[in-house]
Amino acid sequence: MAKAAAAAGFTVVAASRESARLAPRASLGARIRVVGFEGAGQELAQATHLLATAPPGPAGDPVLDRYTEAIAGAPRLGWIGYLSSTSVYGDCAGRAVDEETAPAPTSERGRARLAAERAWLRAAGGRPFDLFRLAGIYGPGRSAFDQLRAGSARRILAPGHLFARIHRDDVVQAVLAAMRSPDGCGRVLNLADEAPAESAAVMEEAARLSGAPPPPVIGLAEAWPDMSAMARGFWQERRRVLSERTRATLGLAWRYPSYREGLAAIRAEEVGEG
Repeated sequence: MAKAAAAAGFTVVAASRESARLAPRASLGARIRVVGFEGAGQELAQATHLLATAPPGPAGDPVLDRYTEAIAGAPRLGWIGYLSSTSVYGDCAGRAVDEETAPAPTSERGRARLAAERAWLRAAGGRPFDLFRLAGIYGPGRSAFDQLRAGSARRILAPGHLFARIHRDDVVQAVLAAMRSPDGCGRVLNLADEAPAESAAVMEEAARLSGAPPPPVIGLAEAWPDMSAMARGFWQERRRVLSERTRATLGLAWRYPSYREGLAAIRAEEVGEG
């Protein structure tokens, strides 16, 4: 996101809890500066746009915990965006949800996200504020190809259990479009592609594109004991996330409308063709 905003003409300051690791990276470019999270108050006083990407922690939203007053007093701040999650919609037994669906989280993770959304809406104080609800993010360095290379890939069979996804680059283009066309406080934008799919189908496509044999098949019940708490949370909820209104509002089409186009682009980049 920082690189894309800089390419679009913004001067970017990224506040990070890992600033010492990120700051020396020449690949960030001249228009991007990284500062420590605890020292970002001076930058907020000059900011025109603010994008918050940190997830809520045990004590709530870490940005608001540290900078609520600074955000309220920032004189030039004309737009705020918050990256949330579709987990706020909860388990819908496979039914479709859209931007007008009332959130009804069924997991601790979803409830924490909804609390953070409401806290950010209050903190925006009537300024233009966009709430982005993201499906599962994938992209270079974060895809089924990485699992295949690591030898940890499995095809978990759960017929009819569809997952929504969004490619990293489509998150970026949606956020940039929203920044350029602010419209009111509390706009809900769903970032999910047009083809929710079973996890096994995505893994099979990644194996096909990379010329690898499909990974072993395993049932959900068999895979369950070895799953992390976060992974179990994903598998406990079923919903189809629609994003037609978001794309119409922002005037864009997804670059990767399904996992097929997204995986093909990642593979092309990995082998030096993209």
